[in-house]
Amino acid sequence: MSRGPLVIIGAGIVGLATAYQAQRRFPALRVTVLDKEPAVAAHQTGRNSGVIHSGIYYKPGSLKASNCRRGKAMLETFCREHDVPFETCGKVIVATRDDELPALARIQDRGRANGVACERIGPDRLRNLEPHAAGIAALHVPESGIVDYPGVCRALVAEIERAGGRVQTSARVVAIETRPDGVTLATTAGEYHATTLINCAGLHSDRVTALAGATPPAQIIPFRGEYYELAPEAHHLCRNLIYPVPDPAFPFLGVHFTRMIAGGVECGPNAVLALAREGYTWADIEPDDLAETLGYPAFWRLIARHWRMGLGEIHRSLSKAAFTHALQRLIPDIRERDLTPAPSGVRAQALAPDGALVDDFLIVRAAHTIHVCNAPSPAATGALAIGETVAAMLGQ
Repeated sequence: MSRGPLVIIGAGIVGLATAYQAQRRFPALRVTVLDKEPAVAAHQTGRNSGVIHSGIYYKPGSLKASNCRRGKAMLETFCREHDVPFETCGKVIVATRDDELPALARIQDRGRANGVACERIGPDRLRNLEPHAAGIAALHVPESGIVDYPGVCRALVAEIERAGGRVQTSARVVAIETRPDGVTLATTAGEYHATTLINCAGLHSDRVTALAGATPPAQIIPFRGEYYELAPEAHHLCRNLIYPVPDPAFPFLGVHFTRMIAGGVECGPNAVLALAREGYTWADIEPDDLAETLGYPAFWRLIARHWRMGLGEIHRSLSKAAFTHALQRLIPDIRERDLTPAPSGVRAQALAPDGALVDDFLIVRAAHTIHVCNAPSPAATGALAIGETVAAMLGQ
């Protein structure tokens, strides 16, 4: 691809990291990042739990595994260089039943294959690390951490602008014309021309792909992640990060406890279908978004496979008692009175036409365009590595 003017859609951490890495690789490149919101990191980046993932869960050789491991190191270096708060605090992945032990062993095998330091520990060592956690065994992952991802984005914006780039907010893309010499974008902030367009639009990445004249390989299905926060008097129940053994058939990690870099402890997320691409509560309903989800045949194939789990997630969404009960598997001392509502997030999950949840990062190329079509967790951890990978495609 040519290295003329570059436009990136999406000022979340992946879009900003891609702009930053493109400038580093091609210093003369003119880069503009567009976002429809009035501020950067308004959706997935600014609403996640702030965890620096180690790479322990991901299939060896996958884009998730390689970009998480490489991106984690790059992220920590970037934070040190730009005074962004982060902490390597460690986490435990806790098995509470005998039938979870084989999955715990498989996670450890994956972690070792990915180069993650992880140790199988028993109940006594678990109590030393997390005195209020209950489990029959656990994995201790000392290199996991927490970070201020919006702070990372602010630092990326400063670096992009220092290198001569531009981050334009309140610029919703309404039309894209692909021509032999590049791309023209009509936006609410004016018209932009680029030799290459990179789509990092997250929750709307499939729509931007279609707007640019390409066929999306998957459709985005929005899943809302619902959180509670521990009341201050209950903060002592969690020292750092406490996770369950995840269900290998589902892409979510289950409700867990996360100490936040700015203070406090978050519990969650529950995962339910959002009724809008940006549906952060049950009251956020966008009929066109919902019709698009319900009209996608693959969605019903997904429901047919996971309806029992889906009903459980809805039950926990509607019942604080049920949510509390799920948390008590890990910390039995938790009580409903210890939980206060916290802001929700929405995960952009790509769903393939056959009903399979796309498990890995998905990046596709078309004429004068590169589309990041699926970048769920651990995309924030791996953003600088993803950005480096995408930026390298500009020279190919």
